[in-house]
Amino acid sequence: MPILPLAASLPDADLAQFGQDPWWVIVLKAVFIFLVLVLLTLFNIWFERRVVARMQHRVGPNVHGPFGLLQSLADGVKLALKEDIIPKAADKVVFLLAPVIAVVPAFVTWSVIPFGPEVSFFGERTPLQLTDMPVAVLFVMAIASIGIYGIVLGGWSSGSTYSLLGGLRSSAQMISYEVAMGLALVAVFLYAGSMSTSEIVAAQDDLWFGLILLPSFVIFVISMVGETNRAPFDLPEAEGELVGGFHTEYSSLKFALFFLAEYINLATVSAIATTLFLGGWAAPWGVEHVWAGANSGYWPLLWFFGKVFLFIFMFVWLRGSLPRMRYDQFMALGWKVLIPVSLAWIVAVATIRVISLEGDVNRTYLVAAIAVLLVITVGLMFLGDSDGEGEEAPVEADREPHDAFAGGFPVPPMPQGGAVRGGAAPLTFESGRTTVTAAAEENHE
Repeated sequence: MPILPLAASLPDADLAQFGQDPWWVIVLKAVFIFLVLVLLTLFNIWFERRVVARMQHRVGPNVHGPFGLLQSLADGVKLALKEDIIPKAADKVVFLLAPVIAVVPAFVTWSVIPFGPEVSFFGERTPLQLTDMPVAVLFVMAIASIGIYGIVLGGWSSGSTYSLLGGLRSSAQMISYEVAMGLALVAVFLYAGSMSTSEIVAAQDDLWFGLILLPSFVIFVISMVGETNRAPFDLPEAEGELVGGFHTEYSSLKFALFFLAEYINLATVSAIATTLFLGGWAAPWGVEHVWAGANSGYWPLLWFFGKVFLFIFMFVWLRGSLPRMRYDQFMALGWKVLIPVSLAWIVAVATIRVISLEGDVNRTYLVAAIAVLLVITVGLMFLGDSDGEGEEAPVEADREPHDAFAGGFPVPPMPQGGAVRGGAAPLTFESGRTTVTAAAEENHE
């Protein structure tokens, strides 16, 4: 198979322009990215609480600052002033390093995210991007994977069973959905002809990849929700069975670092989805025809962060709308649905690209045939699951009642007549009399 040619790039999408900045420009860029991420985290916490409050007909934070905008800052100060506790059974060194390992990769991944084209930055011509490389997307995936170690080590080093179970869940969940996320990006590489983030943005000059590669976009969006441990996929922190998950034993600033890493990762995956599927910093389709300067200067920052906030709103909307999935359902979705569909879609995209570049086959018939095969594949997967459930139902019905005391761990017996339903029985008091305890009588005397 011949090497696919690079997609037509905009003039600003040139890797040669990176690595030429003076040292003070690089330092200022890094500081600005750090400040943007910290402020974005404070805003996202406030934004999530306000949106969920509106969805649940509540007020939300409205006291600290105008519209409650300083509530996140007040929460941060509260966390910093809380008592810092380290369990006796904890591995102290790993326990202290785990939050740092979780939060540092969250900042580093933004080093290759393009915010805009080349601009005048304090008199220097430089792109609105810290750096870029030919394998920038692989760099993002590799750095994001390191953050998993912070969560796993935090759960293991705590010396708590609950934290350990939360860390194990997190590792299984993130590894599973990173596979589907990585496969969803292969189609983008085939169409863009590059793994550089700036060149991928330039390759979407005519049409966004989110439209022409819609299955990849959908798979990536589902995978990034699972990757960030957000509802309905927040199983590592399922309070019902794990108390709080991998960070159960953490408090004060160490807990705040885990919290910071989660919200930065929320913005990171939103920025990656914007860059790879929604044209990055480019203005929405049609705006550049009406306004010639929409994609020049610092205006692309508006389009970039507008698209990022759309994804963040989607995260908040899902949290306020959907219940948490069961763990087996969640893992089955990743391994039995997303990964097989991703593999089939990669084969389809590669076939279309090769035929469109070399072959004489009618592309319309080819796309229709591939769409039919994808529908049949997804249908067979769901059909197989429903058949399996139907066969197990009669077996459950034929089982005899299980005796909880027969050689097993003793459990409290059920009340006579079955479980109690409804509220507790109302309390009744004798009219006209007041009950006084012995302690109250002594105090009265």
